[in-house]
Amino acid sequence: MVRASVALILLAAATLAAAQRLDDHDYGLTVNVQLVQLPVSVLDKKGFPVRGLQREHFMVYEDKVLQEISFVKQEDVPLSVALVVDTSGSMFHKLDGLYTAAMTFVRENNPEDETALVSFADSVNLDEDFTASREKLSRALQGITPHGYTSLYDGVFLAAKHLTQAGFREKKVLLIISDGEDNHSRYKLAEVLEAIRESKITVYSIGLLSPDIGTMYNGFGASGRKALKQLAETTGGIAFFPESTREAEKVCERIARALRNQYTIGYKPSNQRMDGSWRKTIVHVSLHKTSPKVRVRTKQGYYAPVAREAPGESRPRLQ
Repeated sequence: MVRASVALILLAAATLAAAQRLDDHDYGLTVNVQLVQLPVSVLDKKGFPVRGLQREHFMVYEDKVLQEISFVKQEDVPLSVALVVDTSGSMFHKLDGLYTAAMTFVRENNPEDETALVSFADSVNLDEDFTASREKLSRALQGITPHGYTSLYDGVFLAAKHLTQAGFREKKVLLIISDGEDNHSRYKLAEVLEAIRESKITVYSIGLLSPDIGTMYNGFGASGRKALKQLAETTGGIAFFPESTREAEKVCERIARALRNQYTIGYKPSNQRMDGSWRKTIVHVSLHKTSPKVRVRTKQGYYAPVAREAPGESRPRLQ
């Protein structure tokens, strides 16, 4: 199997995108200021999707102002997925747990999903570009050899960039599987968080912690856990820290099930100014008082469009 540098792949992808201009409007959280579309997961206390909700069950607030919902959809639509796996040296004894978790997620997905495999250690590599073939993804995972340091932030940023530029599906998901804190990245966590929160990507993360998953080494400190939680929750996703291989399987089944039962909420924001400002979004679900409580996950907000970039704009972007 030939492994390619993500930097080279991204250069090729950018050239292709410039030549073909494939549905660029699908890659942002919003098409324009007239319509915002939010991916929303509604889960019960056990983490299972709550189905069958209608528009009257939802309330959307933007900067604390109640918005008028245009539509609510619940569809099992194909996704573009970036599977981002830690292949640093500390993962050597956890390969079985990594393979089991990753392939459980792939098997539970919509058969029409396209998935790319990105690994990170000293550098970031694209091990398999977008494909619907489980066999190709399985071979790519089996070809991984752990080594070196942990470039977690670089891996997430470059995988998200490739997902944004090369993923053909409108809905995009990034799943991180790692066992330790970043110690080798060029990008900083704050830069990565800023980039992904203005994208349409939903991030889920799985921290492989326990000796039961393969080794007495525990690469996580408080900052490692916090980073995986921030990367997920910023985008409306969830971070998990399973304590066994079997639990990691169940987590991946739960994530795949939630993704196949997401809602999409569209609304026309009352604030129509194209000022590039950050708009905070909150979604509530209103059910009968006797109904079980639910948890709602969605993106924390979006940047309003702006006619022209501010002079000196230099923050890392995914597009």
